[in-house]
Amino acid sequence: MSFIPEHHETFLPEPLSVSAVAYSIKNTLEQAFNFIRIKGEISGAKLHTSGHFYFALKDEQSVLDGVCWKGVYGRLPFKPVDGMEVICTGRITSYPARSKYQIVVEAMEIAGEGALLKILEERRRKLAAEGLFAEERKKSLPFIPQVIGVVTSATGAVIRDILHRLQDRFPRHVIVWPVLVQGEGAAAQIATAIESFNRLTFEGTIPRPDLLIVARGGGSLEDLWSFNEEIVVRAVARSHIPIISAVGHETDTTLIDFAADWRAPTPTAAAERAVPVRRELLDISAKLLERLNRGLLRYNEGATQYFDDWNERFLNTKTIFFTHIEQRLKTLVVQLKHPRMLLAQSEINIHNLSNRLNLSGKQYIEQRLLSFQNMAQLLQSYSFHRTLERGFCLVRSSKGEIVKKTEELRPQQIVTLTFQDGDKLAKIQSEAEKSTTVNSHSQGSLF
Repeated sequence: MSFIPEHHETFLPEPLSVSAVAYSIKNTLEQAFNFIRIKGEISGAKLHTSGHFYFALKDEQSVLDGVCWKGVYGRLPFKPVDGMEVICTGRITSYPARSKYQIVVEAMEIAGEGALLKILEERRRKLAAEGLFAEERKKSLPFIPQVIGVVTSATGAVIRDILHRLQDRFPRHVIVWPVLVQGEGAAAQIATAIESFNRLTFEGTIPRPDLLIVARGGGSLEDLWSFNEEIVVRAVARSHIPIISAVGHETDTTLIDFAADWRAPTPTAAAERAVPVRRELLDISAKLLERLNRGLLRYNEGATQYFDDWNERFLNTKTIFFTHIEQRLKTLVVQLKHPRMLLAQSEINIHNLSNRLNLSGKQYIEQRLLSFQNMAQLLQSYSFHRTLERGFCLVRSSKGEIVKKTEELRPQQIVTLTFQDGDKLAKIQSEAEKSTTVNSHSQGSLF
């Protein structure tokens, strides 16, 4: 028996199967909501052994099931947990077997800065407990790095500010490793750049930097989040090359600031910390050289005064001695007026004694003068510039260390040759070939 209303009897549709209706609903949902962003609180979070993440989004009135497949879940910048407010981007679909609809998540972000700050603090405590921020791990920065590596975006004001500031203060060889500084994949690129710089060698085609600068401009907490990722913080902590972090503005703080060897408030400040002002160094060098010359002059004057004092003391001693002899002679003359022979002999003895005394005094003066001249020549021979004036040169490695033996050099190694009138860079061709001077516009010289 049928109970179809009378007004529908003429327009009855063909009956559909349950599956047909279920899949029709599925197609309708997917067409209407093929790209949607939903904000809600996570509940019932469960990571399946397959790697898929199942959860529900809820607000005050409704609940929507969701799934994040393994590949997407592995790329999330954070691990979602119950109670976290998020924004899910994806599509709505249904599961016909159970008449159940859900959102298939393609991206997920934290909604609200408060939740981000909570995650940030928890991560900071975790990494600090591992010792990644310990002061004893931090390395000292080189005074004048020969090569500086910069990890930042290839475009924008940050890289321009860094290069411009380095050029103004002390031109150096700069290697830029361009990376994304925010968004998906940024953290992995930043960590890879730091690790790749550390794998370079000093003798390679691309020289290994003495110092790294990791930088980006200011932004919101979400914009700077890549520099709070564990993969980046651990790469900074593992780096054997000293690192300056320069992320955001002075008021911004990221986790790599704690792991870096020095934190700069801005990218420009990082460049200023990386190198000193070359002109100031030249002025300091000139002042030190002037002090050295004054010291040598004072030493020379002191030695001369010392010699004059001894000469004066000797002359005074000689005068006193002869005065004493004269007094004795006068006494003897009075006592020996009659024994003329004894007097004559005494005169001969006195004459001989006088000659010996004069000869001894002359020899003493000559010996002291010769000793002083030898000291002056020795002091002059120890002068660094005198050695260079005789045609010698000083060889330093790329680390600034003095090269004493040929076995310390390798082919293709860049060395610094210091001559009387300045420095030159040279490349070691082989043990038998002559070195070729390298004139690099990207590397300056102190002297």
